[in-house]
Amino acid sequence: MSPEELTSKTKICPTCGTKLSINATRCLVCGRQFTSEKASPATEGKKKAEIVETPRMPQLTLSLPAAIGLILLLLGIGAGTVFAVFQASAPDVAQNLTPSPTASLTPTITQTPTATETPTPQPTFTPLPPQEYRIQPNDTCLTIAFNFGVSVNSIIQLNKLSPACDNLVPGNILLIPQPTPTPSPQPTNTLSPQQATEVACQMFPYKVQSGDTLSGIARNYNVSADAIKSYNGLPSDVVYEGMTLNIPLCERLPTPGPTPTPTNPPPYAAPNLLLPADGAVFTAANDSVTLQWASVGTLRQNEAYAVSVEDITEGKGRRLTEYVTDTKFIVPASFRPTDNTPHVLRWFVVPVRQVGTSSDGKPIYDTAGAPSASRTFVWWSAGSAPSTPSP
Repeated sequence: MSPEELTSKTKICPTCGTKLSINATRCLVCGRQFTSEKASPATEGKKKAEIVETPRMPQLTLSLPAAIGLILLLLGIGAGTVFAVFQASAPDVAQNLTPSPTASLTPTITQTPTATETPTPQPTFTPLPPQEYRIQPNDTCLTIAFNFGVSVNSIIQLNKLSPACDNLVPGNILLIPQPTPTPSPQPTNTLSPQQATEVACQMFPYKVQSGDTLSGIARNYNVSADAIKSYNGLPSDVVYEGMTLNIPLCERLPTPGPTPTPTNPPPYAAPNLLLPADGAVFTAANDSVTLQWASVGTLRQNEAYAVSVEDITEGKGRRLTEYVTDTKFIVPASFRPTDNTPHVLRWFVVPVRQVGTSSDGKPIYDTAGAPSASRTFVWWSAGSAPSTPSP
C-alpha cells in the first residue's frame, strides 16, 4: 500500500489537529462533529487544502538530555521550596521546645579536722613494803590472812613457810604483804539458793557448728543436756548452726572427762550472814550456838566454807576454825566461856578451795572468794542475859 493510500484513510481535526480515521464522525479530543456526506473530488481537494492550511496547535519537541535537565531543574526548585518552608517554621518549633534544667554541682563540705585529746598519763601503782606482824598463840594463816585482807598463799610464799602453814611460832615476826586495793562490796539482798546458783555459775559461750547435736555438745563439756536446755531456755533438743549456747560449767557431771578448754573457776562472792543477828546474847541455857549464812553457789568437790570464831574478850587469841560444806555451823559447848564474865565472840565465813595435802594427810586450803562481813554475839555461862558489853 502506498503512502498516499495511508494518508487518504486518515483525517486531521481542523480544531485540535488530532489525526482521526477517515470515517470518524466526531473528534475524540475536542468533540467536533464531522459530516458524513461524501464530497466530490473537487470538494475533497478543497477540503484537503483547507485541512492543510488549517493552523495546528504549537508542538514542542525536546531531546532526551534536555528533558532530563528539565526534570532535574524542577526537582531542585521543589527541594528549595521545601527547605524554605522548613526554615520559616523552625523558629516556631524552637520556641515550643522547653529548655531542660542544667544540673548544678553540689558544693562539697570539707570537714575541719577535730583535735585529738592527748590522754593524761595515769599514775602508776608503787607496791608498798610488807607489814610486820608478831605471831600470837593459836594464830593460823587463815585468820591472819583474813585480818589483813590477803591470801594464805601470799603469806606462805613471802615467809617461805610450809604448804600446810603449820609451823607458826608465837612471838616470831611474820611478813604480811600489802593487800591489793579492791572496792568494798555493796550490801546486797539475800538471794534464793536457785538465784545464788545462777549468779555464781560460770558460763562458757559456744557457737554451734555444722553437724553438732545437743547431746554431743553436752558430752564434750561433761554437762547434761537438760542443764544446757534449762540455762538457755530451749523447749527441745533441736539446735541449729550458728546458734550460741551458754554452757553452765557449774553443772559439770562428776564423771571425769576431757573438757574442750581448761578454765579456772571464778571467785565466789562474799557469803551473806543470816543468823544469829549481830550482837545476839546467849546464856548458859544455850549449850551450843548455830551460825547460818546464805549459799554462794554449788560448791565443787574440793571446796568448802571456812568458819572462824574468835573470843575477843579473853584477849589470849582463843580461836576456832572449821571447814564445812553446809551453810551452817554449830559452835560446840566446849568453846563456851567457863567464867561468869560475858564474852564477845566474833565470827566470819570465807569460801576456800583445797590446793594440796600436808605430810600428815590434812588438806591445805586457799581462799576461793571474798570473806563475809564479821558479826559478833555474846556468850556467857551465867543464868540471865546481861547488857551487851563492849569488846
